[in-house]
Amino acid sequence: MAHTRIISWNVNGIRAGERKGFLGWLAGCGADVVALQEIKASEAQLSTELRAASGYSACWLSAERPGYSGVATLSRVACPAITRGIGEPRYDREGRALISRFSAFTLFNVYVPSGTTGPERVAYKLAFTAALRDAVRAELAAGRSLVLVGDLNTAHQALDLARPRENRQTSGFMPEERAAFSELLELGLVDSFRHLHPELAKYSWWTVRAGARERNVGWRLDYILVSADLAPRLVAADTHPEIVGSDHCPVSVVLAL
Repeated sequence: MAHTRIISWNVNGIRAGERKGFLGWLAGCGADVVALQEIKASEAQLSTELRAASGYSACWLSAERPGYSGVATLSRVACPAITRGIGEPRYDREGRALISRFSAFTLFNVYVPSGTTGPERVAYKLAFTAALRDAVRAELAAGRSLVLVGDLNTAHQALDLARPRENRQTSGFMPEERAAFSELLELGLVDSFRHLHPELAKYSWWTVRAGARERNVGWRLDYILVSADLAPRLVAADTHPEIVGSDHCPVSVVLAL
């Protein structure tokens, strides 16, 4: 049985990431699929080297607004079909989701909106998550195995951030955001990292202020969720704070497929 390694990383600007050594990391990461969020660039703005993507086949989805949002999925394995977006223009124009249908599973690469700028964006985030649930539900109803990866911009449990008590009303840990996350799981998805590490506190994002990363005052905002049929095939799931170049770090899984 072959092992498939999937990595997800909010790079907070792929062109800045390239200057910080992204291509060297990509060449050595050993992943079959790499999902990127917050690329902040259109494909036309990428260097020749980034477009070549070290032997990966790449699909780039930018936002209409320049220098904002966007996702990309890079793959070493054949991907017969890609859907850009979840079929709702108000979200798709922000470059929030790529859906790739591989032979063994469907991959949702998702960048959930942040709600930190105020109530209007929290409402937008919750509406996007509801639309995402509909898309996931339809894929599962079609009998497809599913892997959902990306920056979900929510710490689901108190274990998923360093200071839960102080952040109960901070977007990213508000009750309604956590409930929306739970509703996504209730479709039949499993949090791969928490499944294999039920008590381990490990974070994937740190504010750039006050030396938060050095002090490990962080949040787990980046996830790889798998459909229940894939949970027994989880070989490994991890978070990689040692990899720098963004305010987020990569997260990964290995599946026996």
